[in-house]
Amino acid sequence: MDTDIQAIKDWLREHRISEVECLVPDMTGNARGKFIPANQFLGLGHPKLPESIMIQTVTGEYCDDHWDFVEPTDADMILKPDLSTLRVVPWAREPTAQIIHDCYKPSGELHPLSSRSVLRNILKLYEKEGLKPVVAPEVEFYLVAKNTDPDYELMPPKGRSGRRESARLSYSIDAVAEFEDFVEDMYDYADEQQLQVDTLIHENGAAQMEINFLHGDALKLADQVFVFKRTVREAAHKYGMYATFMAKPMQREPGSAMHIHQSVVRADTGENIFADKDGNFTEAFLAYIGGLQRYTPELISLYAPNVNSYRRLAPDIAAPINLNWGMDNRTTAFRVPHDKPEATRVENRFPGADANPYLAIAATLASGYLGMKLGLKATEPHQGTANEDEVEVARTLEEGLRQLHDTPELQDMFGELFLRAYAAVKLDEFEEFNQVISSWEREHLLLQV
Repeated sequence: MDTDIQAIKDWLREHRISEVECLVPDMTGNARGKFIPANQFLGLGHPKLPESIMIQTVTGEYCDDHWDFVEPTDADMILKPDLSTLRVVPWAREPTAQIIHDCYKPSGELHPLSSRSVLRNILKLYEKEGLKPVVAPEVEFYLVAKNTDPDYELMPPKGRSGRRESARLSYSIDAVAEFEDFVEDMYDYADEQQLQVDTLIHENGAAQMEINFLHGDALKLADQVFVFKRTVREAAHKYGMYATFMAKPMQREPGSAMHIHQSVVRADTGENIFADKDGNFTEAFLAYIGGLQRYTPELISLYAPNVNSYRRLAPDIAAPINLNWGMDNRTTAFRVPHDKPEATRVENRFPGADANPYLAIAATLASGYLGMKLGLKATEPHQGTANEDEVEVARTLEEGLRQLHDTPELQDMFGELFLRAYAAVKLDEFEEFNQVISSWEREHLLLQV
């Protein structure tokens, strides 16, 4: 750690940094933390934050029983910087650095309510087996016109032509060019922050785009998605737009996903354990898929963490509703692309763009790990259109959360305290949402029931 601290000091000096953003991903996957002048950063010891910030709802409230999860004194967490996450903040006025911190209890162990801690603990299980997961997220988002009144529906922004998109323009080059200035700045910001973004495409929705990340280390990719979301929002603000990662921001447009491609390699040789040299699937690969099929119903609320998330997971929409897997079949939940043996992988299509990347990646890796450890069997690969089959996962946040405590092995991997706290926070959000009377209810029930 002393070596890291010196390296951080040298970096701050080299880049003439005047201020440091000390970042902590909260339960939603958004940034909490402190701004500290660079000349004080590290000079005053490790920063601290109250542990109660880890159990705030998306509205900033606390659930009724929040003192069951943190000390009644609201003790501080100790924040320790991760050198690998040190980056510039390209949109800041003054030279500013950002660095993601791990949260620790005063006794020295990782804080159990931190989503980054959860992912670290899952990765330690793979490490003990001599294995290393490799992931590649694909993140979708919408550009929308500024909307300061939540009573009004969202709409696409005007592009450089002065018009709003109205047609389905999947993979359209010209549609992306409508927002060329935004795209160029987004890429410039990503480059300055060393984000390993690969391709950009226009998705099926109006002003909907998708960024693919290069495959790599699971924790580093979760960090990159965390930083990328901030980056896209900032680039959009520059051009008078919003960027939203809501799973289903507009009624007549498709939802936004965060598909996660994943494979597992041997830590010492880098050999992919999912296929042999001839391209045949291994028992480990089929067991991994079996784990995804077995544990997804219980972990669905980590892939779909908000009340809005379940509007995306609906029949007749290009999102999974059951647990089928298939070869290069985008109607299945778990798609296996055709590729060379060393690139054999499975794509989990459940996570929404609104998911906390640390928790979504932890959930999918935990499921696959248990599948391999327990020797679970995958079903036969699905042929045909999977979303015409029966729904096999929760359709509401409440339903998903009530399945979160069903399995002792998941309690052990994620931590019983974390899962209880997560369920309490999200159930509080559901109950608050459930108090809102919608326009649909007023239109159809006011005079007819």
